[in-house]
Amino acid sequence: MIAYLYIITPIIEILIIAIAINYLLSFFWNTKSIDLIWGVFAFIFLFAIVTYFNLPVLHKIMIQLGSAAIISFVILFQPELRMALSKFSLKGKRYKEITEFDKFLDHLANSTYRLAEKRIGALITLENEDSLEEYAKKGVILNGNFSSELLETIFATTTPLHDGAIIVRDQTILSAACILPLAEDSTQLTKSMGTRHRAALGLSNLTDALIIVISEETGKVSIARDGIMTRGIKIDRYKGIIRSIFNPPNKISFQSKFNLKEWLKK
Repeated sequence: MIAYLYIITPIIEILIIAIAINYLLSFFWNTKSIDLIWGVFAFIFLFAIVTYFNLPVLHKIMIQLGSAAIISFVILFQPELRMALSKFSLKGKRYKEITEFDKFLDHLANSTYRLAEKRIGALITLENEDSLEEYAKKGVILNGNFSSELLETIFATTTPLHDGAIIVRDQTILSAACILPLAEDSTQLTKSMGTRHRAALGLSNLTDALIIVISEETGKVSIARDGIMTRGIKIDRYKGIIRSIFNPPNKISFQSKFNLKEWLKK
């Protein structure tokens, strides 16, 4: 029995190591991270040679470097490792909501910058805590699930809905061709900015909504919020601003707080 275990144990270990290496390579393959992965394997191979030939100085140096490299590896590849490990976990409700939000944000960002590249003017309003129902009723009611195709079709210059703003609540396009209040103070606006920018600034003065403006003259993307217009935003910053305001986990935890008034009513 003991002899049998001595034979089977190395086979099991080799299989586990092979599966782990195969998983890592398949995950990082065709990414910028693959070069670093090959570097790690080269380091391990060199370490094996140093150990085999019993070179004590090099062995000690490589152990020290290896300890620092492991910490650096975890820090550098934190997003990739988190994504890789999440595949082994049960995908609960929170994980599902976060990934759905990420997909929505990617589609919104890609559509926004495709329109900007084509210099198609657009006004996209993302509802926050303040209701925009009164503005939505003045437009064409859609109540359609958000999609890149729908968004880009609405703002195509050949469609009757391209003038005005769309209002988005969560991941639903409530209405299109909405008329927004114009800002009285236009000191933040330059000559290249038109009615869309003024309308975005006007609504941001009255509500906590985030309003995205695409200029058909310059092709630049601007964001208006809390009465401030930020111009010429790149896609990474664009995503960061929206994510910081419409963060699903924060909203979930906020809604799940204990409500004393509701409890007393029971």
